[in-house]
Amino acid sequence: MTPDQLTQAIVDGVNAGGEQFLEGTLAAALPIIWLVILGLHLGRPYILDMIDRFTLRLGADLLWLVYIALRDLLIISGVIMSFMFFFPDVVTSDQLPLTGGLAAVCLFGALLVKLIGDPDHNLRDFRLTTLLLAVGAAFYFVPYVLGVQSNRVVSGTLANVSSFLVTSSNPHWAVGVGYVSVALLAILGAIAAGYSLKTGGRANETVISESSSSTK
Repeated sequence: MTPDQLTQAIVDGVNAGGEQFLEGTLAAALPIIWLVILGLHLGRPYILDMIDRFTLRLGADLLWLVYIALRDLLIISGVIMSFMFFFPDVVTSDQLPLTGGLAAVCLFGALLVKLIGDPDHNLRDFRLTTLLLAVGAAFYFVPYVLGVQSNRVVSGTLANVSSFLVTSSNPHWAVGVGYVSVALLAILGAIAAGYSLKTGGRANETVISESSSSTK
């Protein structure tokens, strides 16, 4: 082996190791992100109750701004971190939840509802956001718990089910689900882009009127 070949082999090994470390870190962090997102979304009544107890309006506004920023930032982070489910080489080489890409689509759908509607003031939009987050959590945690976490401890029929829910042991389904997720994400992205271009980034008048009527 020549020095150039040895150098290239070391560089390739470092790159592969860094890529696997990054993917493993994202896969380990995503369940925590999902739990925090669900906790913040379902904990909205508690935040509103805390706001009503504030005697200083500035403190109440700051608490609400921090809550909204943290909740939406985590949803955006979850979508970005889930992009690894859209790459065939990643899902076929790593042990990931089979329907993780569909979970990312649900997260993006929740962001689209927040863009077009107003879940914080409109009950219909809030219920739709809750439904999307619930479905997305099911898409992620069911294969994660029954597949990734149970893959090495179950046997028999459960072992076959567990292997089916893991991307690396079910590459054909993993790639197919990934392509479907990309197509759905592209459709939702086109809707978001079209809405932004149509409204110029301003809130829709219909949304404003519905929000005003719901708060009265």
